[in-house]
Amino acid sequence: MRTDRLRREYGVELRWSVFPLHPETPEEGMELSELFAGREEMIRATQIRLLRLAGEEGLPMAERSRTANSRRAQELGKWAQEQGKGDSFRMAVYRAFFVEGRNIAKAGELTRIAEGVGLPEEEAREILAKGSFAGEVDADWRRAGELGFTAVPTHLCEGRRLVGFSPYEDFLRLIGRG
Repeated sequence: MRTDRLRREYGVELRWSVFPLHPETPEEGMELSELFAGREEMIRATQIRLLRLAGEEGLPMAERSRTANSRRAQELGKWAQEQGKGDSFRMAVYRAFFVEGRNIAKAGELTRIAEGVGLPEEEAREILAKGSFAGEVDADWRRAGELGFTAVPTHLCEGRRLVGFSPYEDFLRLIGRG
């Protein structure tokens, strides 16, 4: 990924923050056609663009017709980060959702994902049940709102922002190297 390349080539340190993308989505998920009713052409165009961009990055991605609420995944991701497994967990959640079509709002799915990256499944279940990292997610959501973020991904560096999936050269300009 482009951000991994920035880490390798320039020692850029990333701070992952989460964003409330469609928080109204119920736990059982929602059809994209329902979420974006009347915008079927936009859905199709977005799918094509995302598949192309993922391919350019060497990331697997399947077409999908449903979305899921990512709030619980974000909370467990904060815990995974604290345990030194943040990157592994994020990639496993990505694969589960964007490749395998799993519902990442479901606690059982998330605890299996956590276990798959070497985190204790029972502890993951307890973290979710107690909402142990809800405050951290809430803080990120507030910060995103204060900064005016409206889309993912949004990258921020020294007050400059880059929104969307951009060419590597744009990332270099963002960090003052291009």
